Amino acid sequence: MRSLVYILFIGLFTMSSFTGTSQCKNFAKRVCRLELAPFIHDGNYNAAILTEGEDAELFKTFYSGQEYRIAVCGSESLAKIEFQVMDVERRVLYSNASKNYSPYWDFKIEATQQLIITVKVHNNPSSSNSNMLESGCVAIMFGLKAD
Repeated sequence: MRSLVYILFIGLFTMSSFTGTSQCKNFAKRVCRLELAPFIHDGNYNAAILTEGEDAELFKTFYSGQEYRIAVCGSESLAKIEFQVMDVERRVLYSNASKNYSPYWDFKIEATQQLIITVKVHNNPSSSNSNMLESGCVAIMFGLKAD
């Protein structure tokens, strides 16, 4: 099931309509990139349109000795966005749920490794009264600490 979600997430990144992708990428540039300061953006914009209750994951390699910031943000129409960082054994290294849903996490990697970043869009309590689920852009951004 997780591999299916990953494929769907990648599919959303690569196969979304041009308008949706373009708008989401612009959102990431205008809004989410600001969460990286004072870290330097790695130049990649990982963004997709997600609906309440959906989750997705992204694999990324991090290099030893580097200090990183992972920033996750979403459209205002979305409720809380939870993100977790796990190693390849799926051991949770960080969860923003225990940090009042902080939009970013700063860390230093001791050994080069691939990590898994999962995002989950929580259901908005106010939308439970309607049949419509909210959708919006969710971006995962990566920054490196300047020397």
